[in-house]
Amino acid sequence: MTSALTSGTAHRTAAAPAIEIRGLRKTFRTSAGPVRAVDGLDLVVAPGEIVAFLGPNGAGKSTAIDMLLGLLRPDEGRIGVFGGTPEQAVAAGRISAVLQTGGLLPDLTVADTVRLVASLHSSPRPVTEVLVRAGIDGIAGRAVGKCSGGQQQRLRFALALLPDPDLLVLDEPTSGMDVEGRRQFWSAIRADARDGRTVLFATHYLDEADAYADRIVLVRNGTVVADGSASAIKNLAAGRVVSATLPDADQARLLAIAGVEQVEQRGDRILVHAKDSDAVARYLITATTAVDLEITGHNLEDAFLALTGDN
Repeated sequence: MTSALTSGTAHRTAAAPAIEIRGLRKTFRTSAGPVRAVDGLDLVVAPGEIVAFLGPNGAGKSTAIDMLLGLLRPDEGRIGVFGGTPEQAVAAGRISAVLQTGGLLPDLTVADTVRLVASLHSSPRPVTEVLVRAGIDGIAGRAVGKCSGGQQQRLRFALALLPDPDLLVLDEPTSGMDVEGRRQFWSAIRADARDGRTVLFATHYLDEADAYADRIVLVRNGTVVADGSASAIKNLAAGRVVSATLPDADQARLLAIAGVEQVEQRGDRILVHAKDSDAVARYLITATTAVDLEITGHNLEDAFLALTGDN
């Protein structure tokens, strides 16, 4: 009989959820009193999903990720990874992580770092293979301390690939990468997901979540406030944005229009956030000299701010 935690690509379609979190809570004791970092968080992720785990600073994302990786113990609640505990998943090589900092020795070369970590795994993927997969085979002989921040992050990605994990947990994975590096990184992630690998990632690049996630989970004050596709999340932020070229627009008059929530002047462009975009458009067309009028729906950033902001 095969264990639920058996490693390997052939088991990525297991019936158990890749992640099952129920009623998770974690409180830290500080000099200012107790701080509830995670407060009743529930999350279920199916095998093969790419899920963006988003929220403002202090929302509890990193604490939840640490508990998912077995680095912290929850005060309450349950965490399942492929039907077992996080510790069992780590021991079996079924879960791996790319974190923002730590774990790299500056005097070793890139290749030597991968070889060193590979020696700690029972059945690692070939060193050359993970270097190529992470896009750093061309700098294999470079000292880690001489690598850029983006290159070091790619090295962390290579190390995470060594056990051939079924679940990758990424915390700000493209921090320090240039635009091309980010595109190549996500191309590799999408290829892995097509083979059944599950990915949970936290990022401040909302365009990455919009472009690459199958599903977006928004967290505020340690609990989930929205969960769905990018388009579904955007639809939760009601209203539209009306923009036009109109230098020196009368912002007070625009704010007086029923349904207008916010007015921004960006150079010659005026941006009006409103529930009734038609009323704003009529005013701009009939009562002003506005040109180049555009009406668009809210983007993911608008939804993020609306759903996770203090107001």
